[in-house]
Amino acid sequence: MLQASVDSSGTRFRPLVVVELVSDAEEETIAWLLRRIKDPQQRGGAELLVEQLGPGVGGEEKENPNIFLVGATVQRLLSGAEDVGLFKEYNDGSMRAFTCCNKHNFTDFTGDGDSFLSMAECQFIIKHELDTLRAQDETHVPGHSQAKLYPGKSIIRRLQSKGMLIQIFPLQELEELKRLSFFWYKKVKLAPQPLDNVRHYYGEGLALYFGFLEYFTFALLPMAFIGVPYYLFDWEDYDKYVIFAVFNLIWCTVFLELWKRRSASLAYRWGTLSRKKAFEEPRPGFHGVLGFNPVTGREEPLYPNSKRQLRIYLVSLPFVLLCLYLSLHVMMIYFVMEGWAHSLHNDNPTFWTGILLFIPSIIYAVVIEVMNLIYRYGAEFLTDWENHRLESSYQNHLVLKVLVFNFVNCFASLFYVAFVMQDMVLLRQSLATLLITSQILNQLMEAFMPYWLQRRRNKKMIRKVQKTRSLQDQELPLAEQVRLEASMSTYLGTFDDYLELFLLFGYVSLFSCVYPLAAVLVVLNNVTEIYSDAFKMCRVFKRPFSDPATNIGVWQLAFEAMSVMAVVTNCALIGISPQVKAYFSESETQLILWTAAIEHGLLALKFILAFLIPDVPKHIHIKLSRLEFESLEALKKKKMLEASELSQGVQ
Repeated sequence: MLQASVDSSGTRFRPLVVVELVSDAEEETIAWLLRRIKDPQQRGGAELLVEQLGPGVGGEEKENPNIFLVGATVQRLLSGAEDVGLFKEYNDGSMRAFTCCNKHNFTDFTGDGDSFLSMAECQFIIKHELDTLRAQDETHVPGHSQAKLYPGKSIIRRLQSKGMLIQIFPLQELEELKRLSFFWYKKVKLAPQPLDNVRHYYGEGLALYFGFLEYFTFALLPMAFIGVPYYLFDWEDYDKYVIFAVFNLIWCTVFLELWKRRSASLAYRWGTLSRKKAFEEPRPGFHGVLGFNPVTGREEPLYPNSKRQLRIYLVSLPFVLLCLYLSLHVMMIYFVMEGWAHSLHNDNPTFWTGILLFIPSIIYAVVIEVMNLIYRYGAEFLTDWENHRLESSYQNHLVLKVLVFNFVNCFASLFYVAFVMQDMVLLRQSLATLLITSQILNQLMEAFMPYWLQRRRNKKMIRKVQKTRSLQDQELPLAEQVRLEASMSTYLGTFDDYLELFLLFGYVSLFSCVYPLAAVLVVLNNVTEIYSDAFKMCRVFKRPFSDPATNIGVWQLAFEAMSVMAVVTNCALIGISPQVKAYFSESETQLILWTAAIEHGLLALKFILAFLIPDVPKHIHIKLSRLEFESLEALKKKKMLEASELSQGVQ
């Protein structure tokens, strides 16, 4: 359990969130910020409890003194839960928006409600209250005349954009984290993940990612079981080739549609399916000329959309095209190396020249990962420079840039081998090398490297504590726990994790009919990915704030677009196979027409399946409709009561 802190007023509270300012922050700035955090809501404050973190063990001079612990009273958290529109289980089993006046009708509400909200929900509420802390009549941040403010401006976002606020992060609950770790990744077992526990500790967004990863892995098992005999036996037989391709296409559609239903079930159970989307505030880095926003009725920076579009089409788009050209140029260099290795092996076939055949593919796979990493930094810089007002717009443009480049960079060579060179042996070899090499590199970069760095930090902190006391098996003091967590790497969200799954889904859906063993490799990767991702969340990164997500967002569209492309690719692979060409040896035009006709038919089948499979299960749809009906009835009764009171007042 977290140790209790004492507010300056003498109130004991459980620290939930850490706010770290720069070490040389002005005293005037600190006092102003703390006052605004503590002030009651009626005076424009957040009405939270805050206390400065004490010195660590040894009290080193280089330690940042400006670290503050933030918490709240139970009543403040409950009113905050109502403000953010938190959904909880009602006595009748349905999920309803929490209201303080109706709190005793919720299933888990007992006593004064101190155990009603999970720690992740409490931390999300505090983060929301801090984010909505707004300037009143201040014209600038006290102590920093260059940091301009205006009425309605988010104080926290201004401090972040000016570099005065280093970070805000939620504290770990060590005992609960140990229990979660034990059931999540410390016990290797073939069983579903504890998604409810993950959601309880980390929130819905991260739990949905792990739910999708698990669902993707189980959905691949039928394809993996079918792919093994296809690979071991006569998989080039025409009939088997076509059957596997058609199965692949149906699998893509059914998997994505059933995931929508699974996602809706999880979101309803966790109370986010009916939750209203919060109004988006401008991003911390957004800048512009101060003007009047007709939506909010406040003065805030405005930036002409025409300028943003000019930046996108005159700078960002040419940059993306240039990077795509460089990617294709590197691909051609790879094929030159591949040709050199094959000619060397053909002239003098030995064991070592046979090994040499795989070297160009391995080098190319490593270069692809390096190029993806470098391009990612460029894409983030340009998307920042485009000056998007909302975080959702920023993310959409970043996702589009990254997906286009990663798709071309990772799959261009496979398309070239398949449809230009038409060398299926090289295609299988290239696909296997890319899959295996990228999986190894991802595991090294995502889990083992950050873990090694964090392990060094942990040892340094523990050695410092042991200089003054013998810890044995005791927990770290609160001050040391906070400073240790502050030094940990920040989890940047599920973007890279979904991107990795997107590329793996592409390898399976686009080319598994040529290389049926691809599904087996992806299953093995996903199993290790579940454990390595769980490990890094529990041991490597700071705890992220809860994200009340309803689904996997824009990534659902990305996977569906890939499945449409899979139809075209698989039909084209069938069309260029020697067995099919033998049926149309006299007319290549007929071959193209028949291939296009089959492709259109399969696309029609795909969209029919998507239409026939409802996105939301029927029983959940009924519950949502019933809740909407009850809300309308309650509104009618309220209006009738108000009208009755008004008529009585007139009489």
